[in-house]
Amino acid sequence: MGIGDRFAHQGEAQLQAIIKAKAAGVNITPVWNKSFREHEIINSKPAVTRIAADNAVRACGWQDSYFVDADHIGLKNVDFFLDSSDYFTLDVADFIGKSAKNEVVKNFVGKNEKYIGLLKIPDIKEPFEISKNLITEIGQKYLYGVEEAGRIYRHITKFKKIGSFVVEVSMDETETPQTPVEMFFILSAISQQGIPANTIAPKFSGRFNKGVDYIGDPVKFQQEFEQDVAVINFAIKEFSLDQDLKLSVHSGSDKFSIYQPISRILKKFDTGLHLKTAGTTWLEELIGLAAAGGDGLQIVKEIYRSAYSKYEELTEPYAAVIDIDRKSLPAPDQVFSWDGETFAATLRHDQSNKKYNLNFRQLLHVGYKVAAKMADTFTGALEKYKNEIARNVTENIFDRHIKPLFLS
Repeated sequence: MGIGDRFAHQGEAQLQAIIKAKAAGVNITPVWNKSFREHEIINSKPAVTRIAADNAVRACGWQDSYFVDADHIGLKNVDFFLDSSDYFTLDVADFIGKSAKNEVVKNFVGKNEKYIGLLKIPDIKEPFEISKNLITEIGQKYLYGVEEAGRIYRHITKFKKIGSFVVEVSMDETETPQTPVEMFFILSAISQQGIPANTIAPKFSGRFNKGVDYIGDPVKFQQEFEQDVAVINFAIKEFSLDQDLKLSVHSGSDKFSIYQPISRILKKFDTGLHLKTAGTTWLEELIGLAAAGGDGLQIVKEIYRSAYSKYEELTEPYAAVIDIDRKSLPAPDQVFSWDGETFAATLRHDQSNKKYNLNFRQLLHVGYKVAAKMADTFTGALEKYKNEIARNVTENIFDRHIKPLFLS
């Protein structure tokens, strides 16, 4: 489970949720993830994330595995993370659709010619009709991206021992979902590149907006997710991939309407999952500060006022993963009249509460830059109201995410 901690203050609270899961019989490996973009916006370094994770592990007496993720990296910024990370999310979305060299495609087709005809994948009812043209088209669309993943991976191995870090291949930030057949041949290409992928993040249909519920058809998602799991299980044997290779769901926090379908499929196949969350913890910090009242409440009101005035600046980098109806955003003057309970209820992701406002939540989700500029004023408040915030952070991860996914 990816547990983002943008200000590196909630490691212990996050880990307590994982500890509660273990006590309930669910083994979850925490992965503290933070992207280059998030570091750049906050002006932080990966070393801070590593120190915070290590400190949380020591403080909680955690004896199992944990990782620090270089989230959504490429060759341009991977060096930034090399000293501190042992999990690398190789983001190749920008390279999908760029054509590989003709000889590379031709070689790829040759290595997969044995699948021409009817391809039967266990646990998928209908066989797939495979032609040489289809394999060629898939190669032309995806091979360059997989080659880029190979280039990133091999660069990392110049500095880190092979097998000492986790590798994820990410292609979720593309325009269209990968079909089961595309997934199968993408995994073939990953194997041919010698990338020891531990997880793969495909694109699913529907919207995976930051910090709010899934927007789309849960039935269609379930079908896609189940087919992808079946493809992975088959490809592991066909291409000698990692035995624990699993699907990764990005922007996976708060996608409540698809947790039950995911849970059913995981149980059916007795397989694992990598769920990536990030900004949810930052929002729980705001909720904790609001509920604490006093200067904590004043700080979150100021954050909202500034975020409201800087709307374009804050939302532009996240335009592909938010949908905000600006007319439904409360005016800052209105927010300044709220008590802490009203602010918290408007922000907390409880769809049964009439005060909940997903537009308010999405704006604050991308508004962490405002808090970063407050510097010690904000981090000092995190320390002052540590206990109030921690309760919200732990409850959010355990009750809203872990329970429906693994304990329902």
